[in-house]
Amino acid sequence: MREHRAAADPLIAHHGGRIVKTTGDGVLIEFGSVVGAVQCAVGLQKLTAERNAGSPSDRRMEWRIGIHLGDVLVEGEDILGDGVNIAARLEGIAEPGGICISEDAFRQVRGKIEAEFTDIGEQSLKNIARPLRVYRIGSSPALEQPTDPPTALPLPDKPSIAVLSFANMSGDPEQEYFADGIAEDIITALSRYPSLFVIARNSSFTYKGRAVDVKQVGRELGVRYALEGSVRKAANRVRVTAQLVEAETGNHVWASRYDRNLDDIFALQDEITEAVAIAVAPAIAGAEQRRTVRKPPSSLDAWGAYQRGLWHLGKFGTEDNALAQGFFQRAIDLDPNFAGGYAGLAIAKRGRVQRRGLLEQDDVVELAHQAVLLDPNDAEARARLGFMLLGQGDYEGALAEVETALAISPNLASAHAVLGQTLLCSGHPKEGRVALERSLRLDPRDPMAQLNVLNVAISYFLSGEYDAAIEAARRVIRAYPDYPMTYPWLVAALGHTGRTDEAKHVFQKATLIADGAFGLYVRSRAPWHRAEDLDQMIEGLRKAGWQG
Repeated sequence: MREHRAAADPLIAHHGGRIVKTTGDGVLIEFGSVVGAVQCAVGLQKLTAERNAGSPSDRRMEWRIGIHLGDVLVEGEDILGDGVNIAARLEGIAEPGGICISEDAFRQVRGKIEAEFTDIGEQSLKNIARPLRVYRIGSSPALEQPTDPPTALPLPDKPSIAVLSFANMSGDPEQEYFADGIAEDIITALSRYPSLFVIARNSSFTYKGRAVDVKQVGRELGVRYALEGSVRKAANRVRVTAQLVEAETGNHVWASRYDRNLDDIFALQDEITEAVAIAVAPAIAGAEQRRTVRKPPSSLDAWGAYQRGLWHLGKFGTEDNALAQGFFQRAIDLDPNFAGGYAGLAIAKRGRVQRRGLLEQDDVVELAHQAVLLDPNDAEARARLGFMLLGQGDYEGALAEVETALAISPNLASAHAVLGQTLLCSGHPKEGRVALERSLRLDPRDPMAQLNVLNVAISYFLSGEYDAAIEAARRVIRAYPDYPMTYPWLVAALGHTGRTDEAKHVFQKATLIADGAFGLYVRSRAPWHRAEDLDQMIEGLRKAGWQG
């Protein structure tokens, strides 16, 4: 309420209004001119609609306004009497966001204000002796001709989003371009994600300046998500807020606020755009997985089966891995031309091979190749093919695929992760760590991100920074204690630092988790790590007392 008042009070003063008093969430305002009162009321409702466009549903302020011309009794700074009471009763029958005025007030403004007045007849008002004729400013829903609701557009077969124009809350028309520019840039940035269906600016900006219901946006544009936002400038500071809403339910999926200095407005615009884009894409991915998990398996389509597979894959359990393979295979069966099914199945099978500590790659490379053949512009598929090629020790092929993926989608977290792993395994651990940390920054909530932390640990290990490697490896184990691949690196790092007692304890835990996998894993690292890196690991393991 304070925020709305801070925006509204200057407008009230501009139209000659005096705020007499506030009562709870009500405000009594006195004007010397009925024209000024009505102009102010119209302006207030317009201002409120603009502010609401950038606010979550539970933070929107909707005002009712009543206006009457009549005598009042002045008592100090206060005013009393029927003139005040009638205005209060008119406010009570107005709709949220609406304005009702008495016949006396209407006679003074008729023909003087560009507004549509609707006669809603005589109204009996509480504690007012006689009925009063009342006019509504704006068309009356009761008098509008019924129209058929627009046909809801079908939802695409992947997550869909409309970025609505950001509301300019600065009171400065010159800032309109900044607000529009941020929304346009976010549309462009999100359009680079091949996994998203993004509505073009010309369609999403048709709601500009209107208080819209995201459920209506979802129906009319055929999208599952809407991104709303606002921009407020004060002195040399700007605040940008953004919130992602699930259109069907109105639930908020994600929200954030960015406060920045206006030193370089274009660099600021780029910074905020990137920050929103890299937050929204993972938020949508997480919401999609939660949505599909709620659906019974019998009702899953190819996309839903794929999302269900990703959900199980992110849990890193042996049983979950098997379930993930089943869902990815189902996605392929339902739609043999869906690239995601093949890429997901390749990742799941690769995980099974790693868990068993075996050298064979099954058909994972062929599956990943098939995904790229079906959709050469799918950056996710190319990143996964790069990961499979890395597993065969084909560093050049892996780099070629991941560089293509990043050219298609520069902010794709999984592509940065594969780039980091490839650099790490090909003798450039520090450069690889930069790419891995970039991946973690782009998608910090991804369940698979802990594997990137493991690779960060490996990068420290190969750089000889064993204490940092130990700390990072323990982070992974805290998150996924049953994932066996972390333990050899932790034991080797402990061995290099002379902490043999700790190393023996970790080794015992590893053998309890997956007996026999420890030694198999170490011996099968050669295909995707250089021989000297393997020697460094084995040296640390032997210092720790390993006899394999």
